[in-house]
Amino acid sequence: MMSKNNIPSADQDACCFSVSGSRSHPDQKRKGASSFLVWVLATTAFSCCSAQAADPKKQTRPIVHHNAGKTSPTVPARSKGARTPRVTAQEALESESLHVTARHVPRGAVTTVSSEALADAVPGTNPLKVLARQPGVMFQSDDPQGMDTWSTQFYMHGFLQNQIGMTLDGIPLGDQEFHTFNGLNSVNAISAENVGRMDVSMGAGAESVASTSNLGGAVEYVSSDPKHKAGGLASQTFGSNSGFHTFLRMDSGDLNKSGTRFYVSYMRNSQDKWKGGGDQFGQQVNAKFVQPIGERSSISSFFDYNLTQSYLYQDMSFDMLKNGGYGIDNFYGTPNAYRKAYLSALSANGLPGGALPPGYSKMSDPWDASYYDGALVERDYLGGLKANLALTDRLRWESVVYGHGQYLRGTWANPYVSSPNGAPLIDQATVTHSQRFGFTSALHYEIAHNDISGGVWYENFHTDVGRFGYEEPLLSDVEAGRAKPVNSVGELPDPYGTLWGQNLNSNSFTAFVQDTYHVLPNLSLHFGFKSLLQTVRGGQYANDESYTGVGQIAGGSITTAKAFLPHFSGDWHFLKHHELYFDIAENVKSYPVQAFKEGASPFSVSQSAYNQLLQNGGLKPETDWNFAVGYRFTHKYALASVHAYRTNFHNRLQQVTSGSIVNPVSTVANVGGVTMNGVDGGLTLMPVKGLSLYNSISYNHATYDNNVTEAGTTYHIKGQQIVAYPRFMYKASLAYEWRNFSAHLDTQFLGTRNYSYTGDMKIPSYWIETLGARYRFGSLGKYSKNLNFVQNLTFEFNVYNLTNTKYISTMGETGIPMSGDYQSFLVGAPRQYYGTLKAEF
Repeated sequence: MMSKNNIPSADQDACCFSVSGSRSHPDQKRKGASSFLVWVLATTAFSCCSAQAADPKKQTRPIVHHNAGKTSPTVPARSKGARTPRVTAQEALESESLHVTARHVPRGAVTTVSSEALADAVPGTNPLKVLARQPGVMFQSDDPQGMDTWSTQFYMHGFLQNQIGMTLDGIPLGDQEFHTFNGLNSVNAISAENVGRMDVSMGAGAESVASTSNLGGAVEYVSSDPKHKAGGLASQTFGSNSGFHTFLRMDSGDLNKSGTRFYVSYMRNSQDKWKGGGDQFGQQVNAKFVQPIGERSSISSFFDYNLTQSYLYQDMSFDMLKNGGYGIDNFYGTPNAYRKAYLSALSANGLPGGALPPGYSKMSDPWDASYYDGALVERDYLGGLKANLALTDRLRWESVVYGHGQYLRGTWANPYVSSPNGAPLIDQATVTHSQRFGFTSALHYEIAHNDISGGVWYENFHTDVGRFGYEEPLLSDVEAGRAKPVNSVGELPDPYGTLWGQNLNSNSFTAFVQDTYHVLPNLSLHFGFKSLLQTVRGGQYANDESYTGVGQIAGGSITTAKAFLPHFSGDWHFLKHHELYFDIAENVKSYPVQAFKEGASPFSVSQSAYNQLLQNGGLKPETDWNFAVGYRFTHKYALASVHAYRTNFHNRLQQVTSGSIVNPVSTVANVGGVTMNGVDGGLTLMPVKGLSLYNSISYNHATYDNNVTEAGTTYHIKGQQIVAYPRFMYKASLAYEWRNFSAHLDTQFLGTRNYSYTGDMKIPSYWIETLGARYRFGSLGKYSKNLNFVQNLTFEFNVYNLTNTKYISTMGETGIPMSGDYQSFLVGAPRQYYGTLKAEF
């Protein structure tokens, strides 16, 4: 939840939720959105996105072909006249023994996380949290599964999630921050159980990835294919704090000789908050259809429906943590919740009858320590159609057409604005209606020793975002039973007013050309480049100056254009178990598109501040050069790797906060350049069958190149480690498998993180452990013939935060202070237990 950022003031940040709205009543569905969703559903009914192999034995293999990037590994086998894929002996070994593998394809270093690795986590866990077991990767959230999108924070080698490209079956997922409009959070795009694998490019990424934000690499989700045999899967998880996770999937099997097949799945996840009151609920429907065409081509489709209804945790400061305690949260769900919020609001405004709850007066800002509530409601519809066609033995055409419609609403009870009926607080909602559509198209041609590809991507998105005020009832009416407070996760009443509103529209276009030249069977060189053009137009449609404190919200047109972004890489397998690679690339991130006071975007400020950014030359897109070299050793008893990298980062845009914790001043600033040098080292030992021991160390020295001047004050940040990302991380895992039993114990250490730009406030380091065990009963037919239909019965038990560590997880979600304390971090969940029973039919 967000803190006090919306006292009417020209310089203060408005509410914390990045949610948006339309001109009409925020709960009304727009006619354009309705027709758009009909299109998505119709598209999905015929066929949509995917890219996995028809052979079910290959669905769970953690390794893809070494020359990935030209042809999807899910395409059926080639004919005899076609060139066979290059697969090294090391890759074959890895694919048989490991769930997470690292390799270097000619277009960059890639780590593949298989479906088996994802299955080791608690069902429903965010796949990015599983990926964070890898060196150089950090994932944070305030809930144990990583499903709370307000709190999720993902870093990879110093790059935040909005600087990393993400796709699902070739469908762009856009920026992964809560505030952005050009995408969809990956947990809302696909159920974790339907993820077939994740291909992760750490560093330069691939020019072929459909993204305008991949400064620091890419994460490509690939959904699992429908099975060739008809059947089903049922999984039920029970957990701490009334946690329930249900997953059901039905596979049609092959419907005809051509292999036509589909699946439909349903997921439901709910868990009470581990502190405060309220729950976090979500449900999701996925469907996938695959139609093979001949032996080497296919058309497929993917559809996703997602509904999220969650009460959010309150953002915290060090003052709150010290004087309010680890368990302080909003009032909702606690005894006399509305009364406490009502009297606190009276106190905040200096009105008669005001009073703070016991102990709150110890804090410097007690009125922002707890609000009545804060909540999130989100509905998404995502659909795509993919064609993967072999035009000749050497020429392949891949195209994806997709659409996405979103309704997103974030609310919190604001104690600084009075309702028209005289109540000292309102419920305010930031509501978004977004629609986006686009297509990608690429040709892949193999000739002699060359693998040549070229393609384009186009996307348009339109967003109406606004903040609306809702009247809260008088305390006397609530206590007499004549009224109830606004239900933040239910249907909202009519708003009493529009506080502000914006319209935003964007057109993005990218093109790429690349060639991988295979000098020798064990030596490959790659060159490619990418071009990017994005134009965004925005402006206000409503502005209540008494609320926003500004005469006009930012509006205008901004363009990001880069005609030539080169990428060079090479890969050499030498001797029997050894590999060397290098990777060099230039990248650019288009300007962030976020609403008023909701992020580091030119549209998040007032018109005067926007004009000043233009005049001072501070409005420049973020760019970087990435350099990486690595070595990898692969043996049946050991795997070892070293990855070193350097990044020269220019024009880093950040949402920064200055002033006091009680009266903060938030704005968008170009904090200049960042120079980053880092190294990862990993070692996995497999001394005996079934036993593996994994260790990794990551070191990242990323410092600011310049000092920053804000509101007339110069802050000396030059030479300081970047905020939010630790300089040192250590991770280890011990896993053992014997017959039908398997278990694993994981631990990780995260070093201190700079909380402020000047480094005078730091997030403490911490250790955290997880434990998991699984027993596979197999088919129940061996116990009773009547139960022969129950296959692969499995029981799982998991413990999160085994040692019950108290730690700070997410930070900077409401902005990052230049110096001192600020209400902008979330604490991690205590020890949680989960038990799961699942079976196939």
